[in-house]
Order: sequence, then structure tokens, then C-alpha cells
Amino acid sequence: MKKVLVLEDESAIRSFVVINLRRSGYEPIEASSGEEALKLLEQNEDVGVALLDVMLPDIDGFEVCRRIRASGSRMGIIMLTALSQEMDKVTGLMTGADDYVTKPFSPSELIARVDALYRRLGAADDSSDDEIESGPFVLNKRNRTLDKNGERVKLTQTEYSLIKLFMENPGRALSREDILENVWGADYNGELKIVDVNIRRLRMKVEDTPTVPVYITTIWGYGYKWGS
Repeated sequence: MKKVLVLEDESAIRSFVVINLRRSGYEPIEASSGEEALKLLEQNEDVGVALLDVMLPDIDGFEVCRRIRASGSRMGIIMLTALSQEMDKVTGLMTGADDYVTKPFSPSELIARVDALYRRLGAADDSSDDEIESGPFVLNKRNRTLDKNGERVKLTQTEYSLIKLFMENPGRALSREDILENVWGADYNGELKIVDVNIRRLRMKVEDTPTVPVYITTIWGYGYKWGS
């Protein structure tokens, strides 16, 4: 059964999420504090998706997200944020989260986000070409890895999906809507800015000078493309 970590200090919300995850065929693992969540992740290395509340009694959800990414884990991470906390959304994505859901949220919305992340985790490339080379980059689609000048670039699942889309479409202008549909799915009902924040995070990993991008260039008022 697919495991999902639920980190939420409010027991009523946590129970609500857990019940709906179980109804959808997932195995939820509950944590009420950041430290407890990190310990549970050490004991359950097969957790595929983590739901992290931002406000916690000890360390906040951002720090939990940072530590998960620092460990090298590529699990899917969804931040649970308050509707009024706009910066929480951006901060969560920049620390390595794949998505966010604002409170209050419906069970169907949350499960759809978890489903989409699990699909991305299990996605298999049907191309016979295992590698794509572009400049200093080599994308290995079998291993889902990226090397730059022979050195491994650590990517989350979302970042891998983004770079794969770009490298498979060199020189093609991709609209934000195109990127959102290809990476997050046609049924994703979140905001377009999730694309911009993830592009910014990806640039920090692949560009020599992220503020002057050479590989992922901006098409103003439209989207992005791979190459100048």
C-alpha cells in the first residue's frame, strides 16, 4: 500500500486527512510535530508523499521540508498552508516542496494532489532513448537523473519532470499552461505561479548565474524555453 506521511498538529484536521487517505487506498502515517515526522520517515523509507503543515509546535514545516531534501530524498512533498499566508506558498516551494494546498481544502482536492504526485513518482518513460544530451547536461531517463559537466544535479520529482519537458523540446516556447498541464497534469486546479516558482528553483540548480539564465530562458508574457 502507498504510504503518505501526514504532519499536522491539529488532531481534528489530521484525522480528517487520514480518514480520506484511507478511503482512497493510502496508508497514512501520522505525526503531530516536526521531530516526530523526521523520526517516522527514518523508520519508513518507503513513504512516497509527505503532507507538511507549516505551523507546528517545534520546528516548522519549512524546516522539515529542508531536512527531507537535504537527506537526498525525492519523495513528493505537499505543504498545507493558510489561505492568507501567501508567502508560505512561495517559501514552501523554494525549500523543495512540489505543491501546496490551502486551508480549508476539500478531500477531493487533496487526494487529487496526492494522486498526481504518486503518478509522477511512478511514471515510466516509454522512449527507447535512455539519454538526452544538451550542452553540458545529460538527462538519463531510465535512472531519472541529470548530470551537468559530469556532476550529479540533485532534483526533486517535479524538477526532473520540468527539465525532461524542456530537454525534450529544445528551442520550443512553452506556455505556462503547457508546462502546468505536462508536469502537474490536465486536472490540476492550482495557480499558474507554481510554474514560475519551480522554474526559479530549478534555475538555481542548473544555471551558472541564475539571475542571468542561459538554459531556461523567459518568453515574456508567455512562458519559457530551453535555450536562448
